[in-house]
Amino acid sequence: MAEIKAEPFAFPLKRDQLALIVIDMQRDFAEPGGFGASLGNDVSRITRIVPDVKRLIEGFRDAGLPVVHTMECHKPDFSDLPAAKRDRGNPALRIGDEGPMGRILIAGEPGTSILPELAPVDGEIVIEKPGKGAFYATELGNILKSKDIRQLVFAGVTTEVCVQTTMREANDRGYECLLAEDATESYFPEFKAAAIAMIRAQGAIVGWTAHVDDILEAINHA
Repeated sequence: MAEIKAEPFAFPLKRDQLALIVIDMQRDFAEPGGFGASLGNDVSRITRIVPDVKRLIEGFRDAGLPVVHTMECHKPDFSDLPAAKRDRGNPALRIGDEGPMGRILIAGEPGTSILPELAPVDGEIVIEKPGKGAFYATELGNILKSKDIRQLVFAGVTTEVCVQTTMREANDRGYECLLAEDATESYFPEFKAAAIAMIRAQGAIVGWTAHVDDILEAINHA
């Protein structure tokens, strides 16, 4: 059986059942003037992982394996945005407010779009999600089932919120989950470290973690 070098032990690769899920690599989370910055975060932490995320995406494309992109965003009329989410905290800009890149985290606005370097190509799946997890209120589960996907590699942001939430959703649905450590990031380095530890604790209770180079090596030689 092919394997990917991983923690806490090797990931049992089933290449014909594998897909890459790239979580929320959007301008609103990675550029000045977006939602991430409005919360007071250093968005440069997010842009640092772009080269590794790009390598991972291109590696999956070259291997002929599915790539799925997610975007956190809401309908312009807020019909899928609970008040408890929009009104929380004290950000400089709230979801739906007008910002330098249009209305924050609203579908179709410039800031909601995926970073140009990582943009989907024709034929790749794009999931618009109103929650942190990519399975909630989306067609992701049905799409993966239709393609007979049972193993998921994860990249994107943020490690401890949307990435980990989606991994936990996937784990509960029976998927084997692998996080690309160098292709995910948090605004808080200690949160990323804690999320990685939680994911692979107790015998990969949520999933495995691995480095981009090891993932690419395995999918190209399986």
